[in-house]
Amino acid sequence: MSDIEGELKRVLGGFDKPTLKLLDRKWAPFILAVFKCSFSRDRQSVQADRLHIQVDAYRDELLSIGTPVPDRNGRTLCVQWMNDQWLYRSTNDAGEEEYSLTSHALEALSLVDSLTRDRALISESRLTTILQTVRHWATEANSAREERIRRLDGEIARLTAARNRLAEGGEVYVASDERMLEGYFDLTDLIGQLPSDFKRVEESVTGMHRKIISYFREEDRPIGEVLDEYLAKTDELMSATAEGRAFEGAFTLLRNEALLLDLKNDLQTILDHPFAEALTTAEKHNFRASVTVIRQGIDDVLSQRSRLTTTLREHIVNHDIIRERELETLLRDINKELATWMQSAGPRSAVPLELTPRTLDIAHLRERFYDPGSETPPPPLGDVSHDAPQPPSLEEIRKQGGPLLDQVREALIEAFSGGDVESVGEAFNGLDPGLRRPVEILGLLHMAAQIDALDPEQALEPFETIRPDSSRRTFQVPRIALDDQEATALAALNSGLGQ
Repeated sequence: MSDIEGELKRVLGGFDKPTLKLLDRKWAPFILAVFKCSFSRDRQSVQADRLHIQVDAYRDELLSIGTPVPDRNGRTLCVQWMNDQWLYRSTNDAGEEEYSLTSHALEALSLVDSLTRDRALISESRLTTILQTVRHWATEANSAREERIRRLDGEIARLTAARNRLAEGGEVYVASDERMLEGYFDLTDLIGQLPSDFKRVEESVTGMHRKIISYFREEDRPIGEVLDEYLAKTDELMSATAEGRAFEGAFTLLRNEALLLDLKNDLQTILDHPFAEALTTAEKHNFRASVTVIRQGIDDVLSQRSRLTTTLREHIVNHDIIRERELETLLRDINKELATWMQSAGPRSAVPLELTPRTLDIAHLRERFYDPGSETPPPPLGDVSHDAPQPPSLEEIRKQGGPLLDQVREALIEAFSGGDVESVGEAFNGLDPGLRRPVEILGLLHMAAQIDALDPEQALEPFETIRPDSSRRTFQVPRIALDDQEATALAALNSGLGQ
């Protein structure tokens, strides 16, 4: 029989992982475009509410040009993406919730970038990198002393010949723009894999964190054994997983500051080559920021490991003999069941729970005991009437009230009767200061609506108002021009005939 069955199971397992689930979704292009616009090397986390608003804005922008998008709001989509293991939500030092991309989302973005990049997959630079890497590890794997000496002698002879040629005034060969561009693409491919690699280590530490917390809930052994085992887990934290062991080996190399400084200088030297003129500003910035990506990835992993160490320390400090008592055991069991229930419970799931204990079968239970302090009268209130402010006058209260409809009507009728004004706004601006409060505009609009003189389509005209504190403010109101019939209706409204 062939191996097709085993290969099918392996492929199905690959498609069951969050990375390929993301690429297989109907809305995968929209999701990846949102991730690409919201996150970058310089912005690896986004505040939760801000990302919800950004997703809504992206949806509206695409809908305006006729592009189909999911029919859910930003908050709902982010929660769904978090449940699908494409987003990770955490709390920062300021107590704010923020989202960051998981290693699965970073891998999907990296794959799409590699497929959309217009370049050859096979180049001299890439093959040279492979050959050099193979030669290095073949030397490391060879246990024959003579073979290692032969390889080292050959490398020394090659480098010595190159040095002597340059020392004797030989020509310095600088790589062509095409070769440098090929090498640049190879480097960006390798550097682009670093964020997802660091994120995978961070997720591994987070998974161990959750596992140890689960161990805490299930712990029922003596405190001595607890201390010994958890201290041992602290020492072996990064060596318990393949990702942790790989990070420890890389961290030993990357914490060499001189090496990182050399790396930074080498990156700048590459960008100083003429080929870099064809690169965009963003590409140059991302390439130059590679050292920052490495430092940030190391800091994120170490911070996550520090949180786990803090959890261990707090548990050890707070672990005492009370854990052996019946109440603590009961609370631990409840917490354990709650954690199990939360793995499958929805956001609105509920559990029937008695808010008050059952009534005890007791004939009489005294509820209160005599307390001499409860019989003591409160101290007398102090006389603070001399500190009370002066009450407002009737005129001050009137100025803060609603519109003076009768006075304003009479003033408008008088202004239009004289024939000196053409609109209500012009008449209003000529009234006494006491009748030009901002609230009077509402009264004017109310009267204009009653006599059908208000037309929102009219051009705006200024209403210059005067507040009771003598401050001024101008409002733009649709122009109201009263003809003879409307002026008559206003006079009738004023006399009460039209109400």
